[in-house]
Amino acid sequence: MSGPKRRSTATGGDDSLNYAAVGATQSPDVVLYPPTGFRPFQSSRRLGSGQERFDIASRALMTWGIHRNSGIPVTDIARDPNAVYTGIEYDELGRPLAPAEPQEELFSPDGTPYVSAGTTALMHFAIGPFKVEAPVKVVYVLDEPGKVGFAYGSRHGHPARAEQLQFVEMEEDGSVWLTIRSISAPTGPRRGPTVALLRAAQRHYAKRFLTSLHPTRSAGASGSAAS
Repeated sequence: MSGPKRRSTATGGDDSLNYAAVGATQSPDVVLYPPTGFRPFQSSRRLGSGQERFDIASRALMTWGIHRNSGIPVTDIARDPNAVYTGIEYDELGRPLAPAEPQEELFSPDGTPYVSAGTTALMHFAIGPFKVEAPVKVVYVLDEPGKVGFAYGSRHGHPARAEQLQFVEMEEDGSVWLTIRSISAPTGPRRGPTVALLRAAQRHYAKRFLTSLHPTRSAGASGSAAS
């Protein structure tokens, strides 16, 4: 898809995040060249086709649908009023089209506010018999023609140092895809049972994320996985 691109960011001078490579998931190259000590991940799943499928999946994604449909409660959601910034719109050649302007708050039809740059939240994971709380912050939002999504980074207190991007995209042929791209590293020593458990949990939830918008689970996706 072509057209103006808009990115919202909320990363400047933020010491609440527990990793340095903030925004690394914006580039597909991070999968081949991740920051030192980080493991990359990327996979995609076809959700179906057409504008309606894209709109439904986008609404679900932008209201934490991937996590909630994966059995991960998301609580303590709070917008950062000082981080509401839409960035600058660019054309395909990277030329600025319009100056930055305040971001309008968006809501789903049921009144749930959309994720915005600077939003903080607390995710609740179940890892075996353990319950783990993972504080995160949305570091950027994608809002482009045919492409919508956001990335969140780990805050201090998170069991890992991580950033995850998830976006829904409609290709030129009308097919709609969900893509998950992430980097992660342990917060402590890189060996031992804790790290092994963390890796197993990440693989488990990655599979859930990729099927989370399937129409049989919510209102979002259909198809098979692709990398």
